[in-house]
Amino acid sequence: MKTVYHEHPLRILKYSAKNIWLLIFPVLRGINAIRLDADRMYEWLRGAWFDIMILMLIVLFGLIRWLSSVVEISPYGITHTNGVLFRLRKTLPYSNLSSTSFEYPFYLRPFHAVSIRCDTSAGIFRASDLKIMVNTRVAGELHELLPGIKETGTAHRFPEPSLMSVVLFSIFFSSGFTGSVYLATFFFKGGDIAGDIIGSYVNEMTARTATVTKRFLVRIPDAAIGIGAFFVAAWIVSFVINLLKYSRFRLYYDGHFARISYGALTKKEYSINRNHVNYIDMRQNLVMKLIRATSVTISCAGYGNSRKRLPLLMTVKRIRRMGRNFERIGIRKVEKPQYVPCLKGFWQYVWLPVIVAVSFVPAYMTASHFIPEVQRLTVFVAIMAEIPAVWMILIKTAAFFSSGVSVYDDRIRLSYSRFTLFHTIVADRRKIVKVEIEQSVFQRIGGRCSLCFWFEGELKRCHKVRALPSDSAEKILAVLGTDIGERL
Repeated sequence: MKTVYHEHPLRILKYSAKNIWLLIFPVLRGINAIRLDADRMYEWLRGAWFDIMILMLIVLFGLIRWLSSVVEISPYGITHTNGVLFRLRKTLPYSNLSSTSFEYPFYLRPFHAVSIRCDTSAGIFRASDLKIMVNTRVAGELHELLPGIKETGTAHRFPEPSLMSVVLFSIFFSSGFTGSVYLATFFFKGGDIAGDIIGSYVNEMTARTATVTKRFLVRIPDAAIGIGAFFVAAWIVSFVINLLKYSRFRLYYDGHFARISYGALTKKEYSINRNHVNYIDMRQNLVMKLIRATSVTISCAGYGNSRKRLPLLMTVKRIRRMGRNFERIGIRKVEKPQYVPCLKGFWQYVWLPVIVAVSFVPAYMTASHFIPEVQRLTVFVAIMAEIPAVWMILIKTAAFFSSGVSVYDDRIRLSYSRFTLFHTIVADRRKIVKVEIEQSVFQRIGGRCSLCFWFEGELKRCHKVRALPSDSAEKILAVLGTDIGERL
């Protein structure tokens, strides 16, 4: 039996917004009225009916779109029909859903409105297959029909992350944490040094410019401090947003479905089909690696498909405290990879940051030789430039000693680094869609190569393990059932 509903009336505003461009006509009239004198202002007011008509027309378009948007709920699937001139009918069987989400924004709760997204493994560009807004009664009916965990008491409840765990996650994964601190330090201190150097230099030129110099020098540190404060403020905003976004994190798992909910102001609740999870990704930065902590994300259509949200499964946790929780989500106890990079491939990991770090030395010496007046500033700039280069050398060194591939049972495990993050991918071998071997002339001479893996998913993302011995690559491909033909 099918039941038919319209979306929530608030969607009228959403559909009306698509015709907001019609407001250009009232705006043009308003701009023209500014040039009129008081006597003719009455004529503009008499024409206000035109502006009202435009607003009513915009709302009317939205109302027609809303009336043409129909949601049909059946025991087997959900159908959404919309469009005025051209009708689009979209049906999603419940059995094909990879994930569903129910979003309860704080600004929609007074109106009892719920935003629902349904996704399948089909599609590209992270776009949701179905997105509707309904009232809480319809959302409750749909929730009962959708596959997933209905009673949380029947599923294993993972330990709730502590406040410190969420805070650490927000710190480590807020936008540009390390970069913001680094740039803020650079501008705070660099502005003072630049102001002192320029002040001394200009004051020696002539006393006549004393007033100009004073004003000029005041602006340099102020501008530098302002820029530095901007980077710090940007990170603080990102940190607070992440803290509110991922607080009250809950995870339930029954072996077939995972139920995830989080959010302080905007609550989001996901239901994820385990069979549609492409892979599990354990993410670390260098600090987390040193303290043996990790966060866990997954790749699944519809979950974390926005750049503003991570597909989080677990916040920051110490690995030794995970216990059986790792096994429940399909991750074996952390062990050394079976196939690791060869020692001759160490340079392949560190060559770029080493060259960058070394190149700053002659650059500093040249600048100090030709411009000795600004030696304090060049020393400061050289030191600040070396810090990220040396940091990257440490990261790539750690990546060399932790990268590798393991193949066991029906799973594959990849450990590698991308820029400043370390990734450990755990996936079902059946989720692999392509394996590619990269080998330069020098790698061929040295008997090593890089293995690139692609898994199922809406995004094309390469997972590359560098500097593996050629014979190890052959063994991995043999285990995976792939014959490379000619030996590497």
